[in-house]
Amino acid sequence: MNVVSTHQLSKSYNETVALRDLDLEVHAGEVYGLLGPNGAGKTTTLRLLIDVIRPTGGSITLFGEPMSPGLRGRIGYLPGDLVLYDRLTGADYLRFCGALRDHADLGEATRLAKRLDLDLDRRAGELSKGNRQKLGIVQAFGHRPDLVILDEPASGLDPLAQREFHSYLREYVDSGGTVLFSSHVLSEVEQVADRVGILLAGCLVVQDTVASLKANALRELTFTFGEEVAAASFSGVPGVREAMQTSGTEVRCRVTGAVGELVRAAARFPLVNVTSHEPDLEDIFLHYTEEHGDDD
Repeated sequence: MNVVSTHQLSKSYNETVALRDLDLEVHAGEVYGLLGPNGAGKTTTLRLLIDVIRPTGGSITLFGEPMSPGLRGRIGYLPGDLVLYDRLTGADYLRFCGALRDHADLGEATRLAKRLDLDLDRRAGELSKGNRQKLGIVQAFGHRPDLVILDEPASGLDPLAQREFHSYLREYVDSGGTVLFSSHVLSEVEQVADRVGILLAGCLVVQDTVASLKANALRELTFTFGEEVAAASFSGVPGVREAMQTSGTEVRCRVTGAVGELVRAAARFPLVNVTSHEPDLEDIFLHYTEEHGDDD
């Protein structure tokens, strides 16, 4: 089941196209990471999903239905530009949010605040950036929503808080929840996301599991030989995108997919050593950025 589905979702501001024909699917019980550079359309997408702004074209369904007042209570949201009432304590702020949602039980919010080492008795105006972010996270999850949408959730969190937050995310999803979050911190997405979508200049250029993206990503193999071998010897091997001569006895190949044919081709020469650079999510992201270009 898709918790979030969009069809040709578009948003323009006068002559500026912020989002173009977005077909996004977020499955029930997964963490979906939306990647992209600043200005790619991530925040616009999230705001469209929660009905803060309206699309220029296309459609959105949540839990198989169009957005309605009844669905809003099933969604938690953390904006990227979180604004708090500085005079309210954390506990007062959570009670205020609970009243808006008709959800008076602060049990889950209190438990999460304790896990994140957040003092709910302090006024929001006294909190550091990291603790303000923690309070925003707590309010997003505090009413036990079915779907949580987070815009750059780890911004300002220290490493210990990030680790605890990521652990909580996995527990939340394992208990039946669904998370869609945006980020440009690639290591965070790689650590917690089940599937990833990459937005560039308002277009979704790929969405897939992290494992599948890695399996099909461009990787580098460097071969060292006991004698001079020309890079051209590998240019026709299946999967080889580029073969570069780094020295007379060393050739570096960029390859996609299985590398068996390339290794067999290299074994025809006096092979001394082979090293492989396995791609991470940053490599994949940069590859798509280079391939599709970036207008921002």
